[in-house]
Amino acid sequence: MSILTKDEILKAIEAGRIKIEPFNHAAVGPGSVDLKLGNQFRVFKRSEKIYSVTEDLDYHDLTELIEADSIVIQPGETILGVTEEKISLSSSLCGWLEGRSRFARLGLMVHISAPFMQPGVSNHQVLEIANMSRTPFRLHSGTRFCQFIFEETVGEAKYHGKFDDQIAP
Repeated sequence: MSILTKDEILKAIEAGRIKIEPFNHAAVGPGSVDLKLGNQFRVFKRSEKIYSVTEDLDYHDLTELIEADSIVIQPGETILGVTEEKISLSSSLCGWLEGRSRFARLGLMVHISAPFMQPGVSNHQVLEIANMSRTPFRLHSGTRFCQFIFEETVGEAKYHGKFDDQIAP
């Protein structure tokens, strides 16, 4: 398996193996594509109830959906966001959703877990955002917030799962 560089990313977009909607050519870097933060967020509700972490636990039950152009994330807080762009991959590509170092250096984790994106995925990417600093931050939709790294697969596969066609966090 190999990571795609800028020229290969652009070739894959031209060939229709990668679709990014909306696409901004300037967001393509040497080995990834920057994605913007959307305007939908899920904030965790305050609760004294103890939830069992099982396959049946649904994060929707623990969170509230908010649409806003900006949101404040407090120290120690985790929220969910979503990318403005929809990423669609062919069955021979997979990818990794990662934070950007400019935000990591502030103590802001843009994507704390589950960075792997399956072959054939087609959705907006949900971001698991955590503020590990001692400083509150205001996040703004439209900010180039994370990066997607594309990788060739050996063989072909297509994701069919719980988060197929996801458009909101």
